[in-house]
Amino acid sequence: MVKALLDNGVMEMFMDRQMAARHGFKLQKLERPIAVRNVDSTNNSGGAITYQVEYNVFYKGHVERIRMDVCDLGKTEMILGMP
Repeated sequence: MVKALLDNGVMEMFMDRQMAARHGFKLQKLERPIAVRNVDSTNNSGGAITYQVEYNVFYKGHVERIRMDVCDLGKTEMILGMP
């Protein structure tokens, strides 16, 4: 089981870097890094997003394969947005 934040104000899906490592996800390097900015427009201390993972999501008999950007999320393991 994973603790995830559902955020309908976010257009992407994110996975915490430590969670990806802990569960052995295969990281796929992005062609171009994605800058991460905080709410106050400063650069995020975790740096740019340079990897993503593919992940199967299961919910009530439905399975969907999604891509998630990997970054430092602190105490949150995943953020599920509305792509």
